[in-house]
Amino acid sequence: MTDLTTAAVELRPSGLVLDGREEALLCASLFYFRLPREVWASRLAQVRATGYRAVDVYLPWNFHETAPGVWDFDGRRDVGAFLDLAHEAGLAVVARPGPYICSEWDGGGLPAWLALDDGLALRQAEPRFLEHVRRWFDQAVPLLAARQWGRGGSVVAVQLENELDFFDTHDRHAYVAALRDMALEHGITVPLVACAGQGDLTGATGGVDGVVPAFNFYPDDRSRFVEPEVRRYAGLVAEQGLPLLVTETNRRHATLRRLLVSGATLLAPYLQASGYDLGYTPSVGNWGDPGGFMSHDYDFGGYLSPVGEPRPETADARVLAAVLRTLGPAIARARTTAADGAVVTDVPTSASPSMLVLDGGGTIVGIPNLGREPGHARVPGNGTAPDVVVPLPASSCVLLTRDLPLDRFGLPGTLRLASADLVGAGPDGLELAARGPSVLALSAGPGDDTTPVLELDAPVPGSPTRLSVTSGGASWAVVLRHPEDQPAPGGAVPPVPARPAEEPVALTEAVHLELETRSGRTVAHPLPPASEEVGVYRGRTHYAASVAHVDELLVVGAGDVVELSLDGRALPSIVGFGTVARVGAAGARRLDATVETWGHANFDDARLPSLRLGSVRGLGAVWSVTAAVDVGALWTVDGGAQWAGDPAPVRTLGGWSSTRVGRPVTYRRALPVDGRSQHALHLLGLVGTCEVTVDGVPRTVTAHDPWVLLAPGEGADVTVTVPHAPGVLGGAELLRLERVSGWDVEPQPDSVLLELAGRTAAGRHVDLPLELAPGTEAWLDVAVPGGGRSLRFEGTHARVSAFAHGELLGRVWLDDPARPRFTGGDSGRLWLPRAWNSGTVRLLVRATAGTGQPRLERVTAAAVPE
Repeated sequence: MTDLTTAAVELRPSGLVLDGREEALLCASLFYFRLPREVWASRLAQVRATGYRAVDVYLPWNFHETAPGVWDFDGRRDVGAFLDLAHEAGLAVVARPGPYICSEWDGGGLPAWLALDDGLALRQAEPRFLEHVRRWFDQAVPLLAARQWGRGGSVVAVQLENELDFFDTHDRHAYVAALRDMALEHGITVPLVACAGQGDLTGATGGVDGVVPAFNFYPDDRSRFVEPEVRRYAGLVAEQGLPLLVTETNRRHATLRRLLVSGATLLAPYLQASGYDLGYTPSVGNWGDPGGFMSHDYDFGGYLSPVGEPRPETADARVLAAVLRTLGPAIARARTTAADGAVVTDVPTSASPSMLVLDGGGTIVGIPNLGREPGHARVPGNGTAPDVVVPLPASSCVLLTRDLPLDRFGLPGTLRLASADLVGAGPDGLELAARGPSVLALSAGPGDDTTPVLELDAPVPGSPTRLSVTSGGASWAVVLRHPEDQPAPGGAVPPVPARPAEEPVALTEAVHLELETRSGRTVAHPLPPASEEVGVYRGRTHYAASVAHVDELLVVGAGDVVELSLDGRALPSIVGFGTVARVGAAGARRLDATVETWGHANFDDARLPSLRLGSVRGLGAVWSVTAAVDVGALWTVDGGAQWAGDPAPVRTLGGWSSTRVGRPVTYRRALPVDGRSQHALHLLGLVGTCEVTVDGVPRTVTAHDPWVLLAPGEGADVTVTVPHAPGVLGGAELLRLERVSGWDVEPQPDSVLLELAGRTAAGRHVDLPLELAPGTEAWLDVAVPGGGRSLRFEGTHARVSAFAHGELLGRVWLDDPARPRFTGGDSGRLWLPRAWNSGTVRLLVRATAGTGQPRLERVTAAAVPE
């Protein structure tokens, strides 16, 4: 068995133990690659001031290998410097170098060019992929090894891969073992972990010796079933002598309390410290219907906003952190159990609450109020003692402490009952924190029958309640404070930066620059190459070809943002996630296309081509449609033993009627293919998913991409199998295709766009609003007031890319029917950090085609505290 300890880091049943200190750890995600280097230290200090003792840190492979064999660990990419700052701030680090990280980041961190290696299999124990991973680990892991806890560094654990149980890895054991061996070869001695995204321990770790399972829990915060689910996993790992490590979960501290009492000793809410996807780094993902673009503003409501503004949860963080410090080993070594019947509530609560049986005596019961109104819990009395009514604030989880011996704090007696949080204890007395009314009972000892239950009013922020409690000859000094008054670990209450008093400034003037938006230098290609094939891993690619004598085009596999024009007439933007688009081209002579990569898929979703992990970007394949035939009729029907005997009846596709809804029915026919041409079969009106076999080879087809491409010679025998239901299919059409060839291609990777954005150019002053012709672009310089600024753009039928300090701040897509669904944070704003604000922001505005006039109405700049 691989040793899971170092001199300073031990993995015990009580959790990650640092320098012998047994205490449940609160850990906040904080990502250096989503922040300017200038704010790293201040953001780390903000996290430490909340009482959290650790941060988890992804290392995106493609952030550091910017092109094949080109490595960058300087400036904003100097992860070693970030880890050193974390150590200086007193924060431990759970490092997560992947190779795959997800994180709604471009490609999940996997470099885009890996897809160009024919036969390479991502996230598999496949030699070519592992060789690429080895080169990445050779660069990244030594930086972690040199900064391990106990060697003067911050790294206390290293996570291999990420939520592998979501992915179809063929040999999990071999793959994870290869990653483990690479890490060990570079001197990693702190625990190695692998997180399960949907609870499959072996799916995440491969069952590999020396790799500890961890869990990512993302429940509905109001679910009644959180506790029993989490207790199940706590029991499974306890059987192996391991702690329950929660490496990702929701951000609300009410939910974190529920996980705590259910046995978790590492609590790492994902993205407590938000950030920005600066550069061309967001992903496209399967958050949507079914897909969406991730906004540059990367924010899920954590306790620090993307620009560093503290939110109300910071006070809740300080309180929970103080509870963990105060009770230390008593909680870390505690045993979790069901607390069914321990309390009765008049509000929605857990289906099976959890209780911690504390080491050294006492218990903590978590009592969730899952409703939006305050309520009460009734705690049954013992013997002659009456029931106790405990107030429950709305949307909360009260940690009810009972029968806690106080001698460990140098105090007499027992804390019989407290619904306020125990945030401090010592010879001078007890410190409690609560937002609302609470109850408290103290006892001198077993013979003390005079224990009163005190009903305490809600404390007022800034005015702690101080009282002296006497019972059975013993007395205790008690301070009850509001969570907003809870001090940070250093003793002071962190000041909340005041929001700037000034109103957002409307920026209505600009300089329209005499600056090209592309070079016009092209390279001839017989067919449109993928963007990655011409070196565009991030950025955009321009294509042009003759389409004379073409009536209709079929564009297959284009992504992410496709702008087409025919003879200079711009067409509406296409966002199809790699699906098929039909474009009328009658009378046109030239097709121009600009394809921008918003980001590569960070998850693997088979429903759409561009949502597959490792999918490429670009124009895809472009075909001329030379014929279209209705093939919705003359399908034979095969229902197996259910119906339709021999000879099989002939019906329209989807036209069989039966009461046996949901049972599979198969339609079969030969298609009128010519044996020489490429064809495309379009399944009309498909609902859900079906299986199509072409000459015996099965394919899965979804309603999101209801097309089947047929190579020359294919289509002599086609079957379509669907679960029977009325209206599940509405016919089919067969298109005969010819390739459009002879392309002029101009690559425009992000490095070229950044160089253009940094050029000096003359221009003329213009007032906003600015109107542009569809399909055209313009560079604008806009003067911005000093300091950190939140920029917001208004207008229609336009996309705006904003640049400053040699970086892309981000992109905003203004009102447009073609605009896709955006997920993540606020898709309408960008952040100009104080340190990057030279007084001017440069904009690249692209006008899109549609029903409205492309127009940049105005820009507003709101001051933000940093």
